[in-house]
Amino acid sequence: MAESIFLYSVVVFASSFVIAMASMMINQKLLSQEQVLEWRREINLWNEEKKRAEKLGDKKLLAKLKRREKRILQIQSKMLKRQVIILSLNMALFLGIWQILIFYLGNKPVAYLPFRIPFISGPSQYTLSLFHWYIICSFMSTIIASRILHVSLTPSLSEK
Repeated sequence: MAESIFLYSVVVFASSFVIAMASMMINQKLLSQEQVLEWRREINLWNEEKKRAEKLGDKKLLAKLKRREKRILQIQSKMLKRQVIILSLNMALFLGIWQILIFYLGNKPVAYLPFRIPFISGPSQYTLSLFHWYIICSFMSTIIASRILHVSLTPSLSEK
């Protein structure tokens, strides 16, 4: 029994690691971080200028900004489109692997705990369910994958 629980816990960790790596690689391939940063700067600059022009009541500047509004909306549309594609791919990957894990592991205990955690531990006081163990593994594997791929987990907006 202990060998199978160890195997289950390794399989769940490996699955979460594969999902984290694939998700970050999809994000890197489909969304250039430099391009996104440039677009965000342009949108933020346009928003600041628009607020300033509205506050001052500068109709000339507002007319100039109105002409640039179409470009800003196009940029926002491109960003949203790419993010939806990335989200769809990541969700399909996650749901596919998750269905396989549920099919094979279901309600089986997949990990041991050295202590009892109220509301999280399984029927036996030292076991974790697939759901709870996967959450713990996903945090760990996301951090490891981000270090391997040199991806920042926090968005950096060095625009000022």
